[in-house]
Amino acid sequence: MTEYQTIDHDVLVIGAGGAGLRAAIEAAKDGTRVGVVCKSLLGKAHTVMAEGGMAAALANVDDRDTWRVHFADTMRGGQYLNNWRMAELHAREAPARVRELEAWGALFDRTADGRILQRNFGGHRYPRLAHVGDRTGLEMIRTLQDHGIHQGLDVHMECTVVSLLKDGDRIAGALAYDRERGRFRVFRAKAVIIATGGVGRAYGITSNSWEYTGDGQALAYLAGAALTDMEFVQFHPTGMIWPPSVRGILVTEGVRGEGGVLRNGAGKRFMFENIPENYRSQTADNEEEGWRYTQGDKDARRPPELLTRDHVARMIVREVKEGRGSPHGGVYLDISWIKEKLPNAAEHIRKKLPSMYHQFMQLAGIDITKEAMEIGPTTHYIMGGIRVDADSQMSTVPGLFACGECAAGLHGANRLGGNSLSDLLVFGQRAGQFAAEFANTAPSVDQGVIEQETRTALEPFSRGSTAEGAYQVQEALQSTMQNLVGIVRVESEMERALMELESLRQRAQRVGVPGNREYNPGWHTALDLRHLLVVSEAIARSALARKESRGGHFRDDYPDKDPAFGTFNHIVTRGRGDDMQLTRQPIPPMPDELAAIITEMQS
Repeated sequence: MTEYQTIDHDVLVIGAGGAGLRAAIEAAKDGTRVGVVCKSLLGKAHTVMAEGGMAAALANVDDRDTWRVHFADTMRGGQYLNNWRMAELHAREAPARVRELEAWGALFDRTADGRILQRNFGGHRYPRLAHVGDRTGLEMIRTLQDHGIHQGLDVHMECTVVSLLKDGDRIAGALAYDRERGRFRVFRAKAVIIATGGVGRAYGITSNSWEYTGDGQALAYLAGAALTDMEFVQFHPTGMIWPPSVRGILVTEGVRGEGGVLRNGAGKRFMFENIPENYRSQTADNEEEGWRYTQGDKDARRPPELLTRDHVARMIVREVKEGRGSPHGGVYLDISWIKEKLPNAAEHIRKKLPSMYHQFMQLAGIDITKEAMEIGPTTHYIMGGIRVDADSQMSTVPGLFACGECAAGLHGANRLGGNSLSDLLVFGQRAGQFAAEFANTAPSVDQGVIEQETRTALEPFSRGSTAEGAYQVQEALQSTMQNLVGIVRVESEMERALMELESLRQRAQRVGVPGNREYNPGWHTALDLRHLLVVSEAIARSALARKESRGGHFRDDYPDKDPAFGTFNHIVTRGRGDDMQLTRQPIPPMPDELAAIITEMQS
């Protein structure tokens, strides 16, 4: 019988990014015993990579901004597949969550009169992103950690959850292992909050760090929870392209918000050529007006580089496919050109974009104040995830909550830049509140299930070094998803992807791991494969079923939106055995008062 340590909490939070920390702080504030499990080190959350800012209708730069405008922008960006209640709560509560973060010590950039400064971002009608240079996510994590340590949180670092444990239909805890020594731990909990982030490591080119293997989505699915909107994957239009060692690393949208422009290999600014009809009235039709917008002119319209991320990414792909790309398969992002407009342009760029300046200087030897960056789309974010109740953030499994990127609903078919950080705060707070309220009775844990799960986790060692390695399977999976279920999708390729994923599943069940449980990254990768395969299949099946193009999902064989597909969300559930079931869930009618806001903002 495998030995394991047993640890008891009222609420267990899996994930220590912005959403997980905010949830833990909220759950612990009234004395609830809270444990936080993080796959890496505390502070190493992917939230720190969110550079541009957090969206909230503070109206500090443009007094026309309100929660109603923010709500309408979010719904339009999500192509109206959003959970409208989540979009309403987010728009209403984001300003309070940002001010709360400020009260806890976050140091935001300031306007001349001392208020929180806000910048332009793609898809937002007014300057709305509260920011700290281009290090906003880092400041969020610093602030939440500093505040959280006073709540008495029990933090388990470098600990990976293998499976969720249940008592009948409700959640009972989680089985995990210590990544350093390979020792198992059983966390018994009255409520569990999943805040594990995204799925970027299912793709070959991604801005996501190594932890993003879809753990939360897969754990919830395997425990019986429903997933939704998994076809909607956001490819950030601007990731580093050259040199190869930095391919995929994010280049913040803040570069474009401060005046950066996109040019093809011939030096032409190509984004003016294809502006969607529903954004035409808000988009500048010449370079001068676009520049005035980035400088805060309320009468100017936004430059086309600040259109939604899915549109910008597809336009970049089009330039490359039609032979107008840069030498290494991307295009150019140029902010150095503003020296024509500002006498102190270099100093201005270094002040507004310090991380970008140092990132390119240190990793690529490029001075962005003098030359253009070579960039291209990178897998960045998934709008889909665990289906949750809008108000409480509880999944379809009683006692299992989710918040942040691993939870679905707020963003619909496409996320607006900056909505992710305020999403973490708004719904992290709600998940923590309602999880603490739920945690009033102690469930029991089935020892037989624990023993079975630990044996399954250790199986790769029994196959030894003669079997195929986990890294080879992971690389093949990433190649399959990148090439067949990427930015531009077609039916034949996605059908082939599903066949290849089934083959990869069989290979994953045969992988072997040499050595022992201590300090063994090969074993860690072998365990990650199960989760990667679940989320990859969910993405491919959902994308194959949506025979239209909408938001982050683009079908080359169905390039237009189909109104019939705008009335439901795809739901993924686990059927009998290991079969994945895909169904449709109608979108509930929007209340009249919210529908009136949409109509008003469209006029």
